[in-house]
Amino acid sequence: MTKTVNKQASYQDIIDLPENMVGEIIHGRLEMRPKSATRYALASSSLSAELVSSFQQGQDGAGGWWIIDEPVCHLDSHVLVPDLVGWRRQRMPALPKTACFKTPPDWICEILSPTTTRIDRIVKMPIYAELGINHLWLIDPVLRTLEAYELHDGHWLLTGAHADNESIAIAPFAEHTFSLTDLWE
Repeated sequence: MTKTVNKQASYQDIIDLPENMVGEIIHGRLEMRPKSATRYALASSSLSAELVSSFQQGQDGAGGWWIIDEPVCHLDSHVLVPDLVGWRRQRMPALPKTACFKTPPDWICEILSPTTTRIDRIVKMPIYAELGINHLWLIDPVLRTLEAYELHDGHWLLTGAHADNESIAIAPFAEHTFSLTDLWE
């Protein structure tokens, strides 16, 4: 269950959390949640492996991206920990030498769970739009769905909803087709 603490949060509040908790600072408040359960971790890890091999390592020729799992992103006044993010190397040629990222990513993927869905959809999606992040995917491992959004005039436009064992090729990674089956099994 996600818990909101109502005092002005600092990064020290995140550092002080138990190891089994993930903390974010959103609109000045500390948002806490337990680390992902197996089903959610599988979806995230499987997608990460799929994208890293093609878009970070360029094994099929795509390349040109940094794909990072659960990075700590200091973006404006927020400290956010999305499940997966990607930066085009033309915008971020090298990874930062610090433990956090200050450049907004080009793509974010959130793995929805009962403890994160409300914050991911209602709170974080508008923040991602304000930051100018161009692509957002929301994955629900229970419903076995992937929703793809693109930013248009500061608002999210749903560009595709995919389910079950569908083979997909979606922006910003449309050069590569993969099956959603790997995310669920």
